[in-house]
Amino acid sequence: MAGAIPEEVVDEVRKSNDIVDVIGEHVQLKKQGRNYFGLCPFHGEKSPSFSVTQEKQIFHCFGCGKGGNVFSFLMELEGIPFSQAVQRLAERSGTDIPAYVTEQQDRGQSKEEQTALEANEWVVKLYHNLLRNTKEGKTGYEYLLGRGLTEETIDTFQLGFAPNSRDFTVKFLEGKGYKPQELLHTGLFSADKENKPQDRFRGRVIFPIRNHLGKTVGFGGRTLGGGQEPKYLNSSESELFQKGRMLFNFDLARSEIRKTAQVVVFEGYNDVIAAYQAGVKNGVATLGTSLTDAQARLLKRYAEQVVICYDGDKAGFEASYRALQVLQKAGNHVRVAMLRDGLDPDDFIREHGAEKFKRSIIDAALTAMSFMMQYLKQDYNLSIEGDRLQYVEKVLDEIAQIESSVEREHYLRELSNAMDLSVDTLASDLAPRLRKKENRKAVSNPAKPQVPKQHSRHYEKKIPTAFQTAEKQLLAHMLRTAAIADKVQEEIGASFITEQIQVIATHLYAFYEEGHEADVSQFVSSLADPALQQLVIETAMLPVIEDISDQEIGDYIRTIKREQVNKTDISQLLAEQRQAEQENDPIRAAQIAMKIMEIRRTLKSSL
Repeated sequence: MAGAIPEEVVDEVRKSNDIVDVIGEHVQLKKQGRNYFGLCPFHGEKSPSFSVTQEKQIFHCFGCGKGGNVFSFLMELEGIPFSQAVQRLAERSGTDIPAYVTEQQDRGQSKEEQTALEANEWVVKLYHNLLRNTKEGKTGYEYLLGRGLTEETIDTFQLGFAPNSRDFTVKFLEGKGYKPQELLHTGLFSADKENKPQDRFRGRVIFPIRNHLGKTVGFGGRTLGGGQEPKYLNSSESELFQKGRMLFNFDLARSEIRKTAQVVVFEGYNDVIAAYQAGVKNGVATLGTSLTDAQARLLKRYAEQVVICYDGDKAGFEASYRALQVLQKAGNHVRVAMLRDGLDPDDFIREHGAEKFKRSIIDAALTAMSFMMQYLKQDYNLSIEGDRLQYVEKVLDEIAQIESSVEREHYLRELSNAMDLSVDTLASDLAPRLRKKENRKAVSNPAKPQVPKQHSRHYEKKIPTAFQTAEKQLLAHMLRTAAIADKVQEEIGASFITEQIQVIATHLYAFYEEGHEADVSQFVSSLADPALQQLVIETAMLPVIEDISDQEIGDYIRTIKREQVNKTDISQLLAEQRQAEQENDPIRAAQIAMKIMEIRRTLKSSL
């Protein structure tokens, strides 16, 4: 698995990255007993079945079966090869690794993607330097200062300015050895009438857009007046830059999202940056489009609660409603921060200050149901009796979708107070809606048919035999303690009944003979076969007796030995039975069959 990367390099990187911390950056983990649990990022689930053990530095999902160590997790999550996983984790922990490992990572990306990333980094430095240190960038710099941003914030986000020139950036990259014609697909340039590259972001303040690893994959640009349209312009879509799957500032916000278990979704770059400067560092923004299903699923993986904070005008109100629908569909717990008087978050912070924004807007965000009650009001004139009744019916429809009976009662009381109706009356109108919902559930999820007892064995999970249990338990202890592995090697060597466990045991003996301590995470990295890796992880996650006695280990060994002997005897007798049948000797064949049955009966009773 480790390929040509030296084992000591792999080992150092692995030990420098605690698996709970790494996975915790991608999955909400909660400690239960000795392990951590969360929702599996590899398959959809509502109940956490994804387990991470800090002691063994491995993970395993009891739902989909995926498991491994910190390298396996990153490889599976991001679809990258082993060398790239080593490089990513080395960068994360500040571990020095040989230069050729970085080269292996670079080879994992296409030449075009690698060239685009390098060019983007040069352009970030160019535009930022122009903004901060040149006359050409003074207009953009003063615009940002006028928006209330500090120099520190401008530097943190590497904001820049693109001069109003058709080929300034083109010539800059040519001077660095790049061919701008080959970068047309990156979105840095657009093509003129003769299909020659020209600068895309002319005369605009520049917002670098980074992926979750902090690599610049695109740019956003804002005009400074002068009749330029559109007001905001993003890089065009590419392999690196896919607007519907990314969120602005996610790389900087991720650690704060993990810490607070909350993410705030804004509409634009300026809102995110102003909020970040105001101390709301868990903010992200969509990239000029409505919130997508992919973005909602991404947020679900990282945060327990999503706060929508859009502009305080009608368009922002409608956008909040649409975002709420998408987020709830993905299973997010959502609140909606309400701004008034047409203000956007950036404006509010500049007018009222950071503290009031956090206290009066973010912390005071409405629950999803309270927002829906306000949203539905706009379609009705509540001074008219007919509209009042229709509004109540609509709100009851929404309340019926709530699973918690406590929450339903809370909103019934809120509606009762608002509309001057009794709770009992509203509850009686709610009841048929709840019955209808339950009926729909019953139709879409019919109960499984009862299987008659005499046939149930065909549907139940096969119960492992005594020797299979003995092998698994023995291997689990061998993974925990080298001394137990030595004892097993002396007694039975690799003569396990299950072929996969034979192979694993052989590797494990070699692993310990090379001087390694018991370390499941490290051992998994030494196995090339994914099926063997999976079996090791599953076995290592089994509950075992902490201080197992020599007698109990001996019992497992004897169980396996008995199975070996009897399997050998049975195999020999089966061969003799076939020979008797071929020689047309039915009496002898029947006698041998009786012996086989007796051995199997004895074996069953002894186990």
